[in-house]
Amino acid sequence: MRTLLIAILGIYYNAISYISKRYAANKAILLFSKPRKGKIIGEQEDFLGTAFQEELKYKNHSFMTYRWLGKRETVLLVHGWESNSARWKNLILDLKRKGFNVVALDAPAHGYSGGKLFNVILYSEFINVVSKHFKPQIVIGHSVGGMATVFSQNKYPSTTIQKLILIGAPSEFTGVLKRYTDMMGYNQRIVTRINATVVEQFGAEPAVFSTAKFLEKITSKGLIIHDEDDEIIPYNDALQLKNSFKDSTLVTTKGLGHSLNNETVASYIYDFIEA
Repeated sequence: MRTLLIAILGIYYNAISYISKRYAANKAILLFSKPRKGKIIGEQEDFLGTAFQEELKYKNHSFMTYRWLGKRETVLLVHGWESNSARWKNLILDLKRKGFNVVALDAPAHGYSGGKLFNVILYSEFINVVSKHFKPQIVIGHSVGGMATVFSQNKYPSTTIQKLILIGAPSEFTGVLKRYTDMMGYNQRIVTRINATVVEQFGAEPAVFSTAKFLEKITSKGLIIHDEDDEIIPYNDALQLKNSFKDSTLVTTKGLGHSLNNETVASYIYDFIEA
C-alpha cells in the first residue's frame, strides 16, 4: 500500500510540474521535510520524565533537551529522522551507571521539540545551542543526527568536543536527496527546482552540504559505525567519511541494519569513549 501511495504521489507531482514547477517542487520538499513519526509515545514519556528537562531556543524555534546528571564527561546524544531522544534509552542507562553526565535533544518537529518541519541545517543550529549550553566532551549522532552534528561542528568549531561518534551517518546531502527523488520517481523538472530552492533557502548548492568534506577540518578523535546491510544509508557513505575523518576508526557490522541500536554497537561505543 505504501509503495502504491508513493507511486501515485510521484505521478501526481510530476503532472503538476508542467503547470508550475515551483508549486510541485514545494510540495515535494514539504513531503521530504515533514516527519510522519518521532513524537513521544507511551513508555517513552515515562523514561524521558526521569531526566531534567530544559527547553532551549534558537531564534523563534523552541526545542527540548534532557539531562541525566553524572560526575564524568558530558555525552551529547543526537538522534536521527523520525525518532526522538528516547531511542537512546539503553545507552543512557548504561552511561549513567558508568557515571557519565548525559544530555540529549529532540530534533525540529520531533519528540517534544516544536515545529512541523525538519531540515538538517536547522538541526545543526539546535546542536550548536546545546553544545554551548552544556559543553559536551563526547557527541554521538545517529544517521542524519550525525550529519547535523558535523554540519554544526563545521560552522561552529567547538574546542570542548574531544570525541565524535557517527552511527549510520550519510556522507552527502546530494545522496540523501537523490534517494528521495528516485524513490518518488520525480521528473527532472521537479529535481531541478528542488535544487534551486535549496540554494534560495540555504545559500548554497546541495553538493556543498557534505559531511565527508566538513569532516576534513574536524580534529576530534572519531569513531564511525556502519552496517554493510544498511538499506537507508549505503555502506559506501561510511567509507567516504573514513577517508575524510583524519583521526577516526571505522567499525563495520553485518546484519544489524540502519538502527544499530543494540548491545554490540554499545560495546564499541564504550570501548571508544573509555580509551
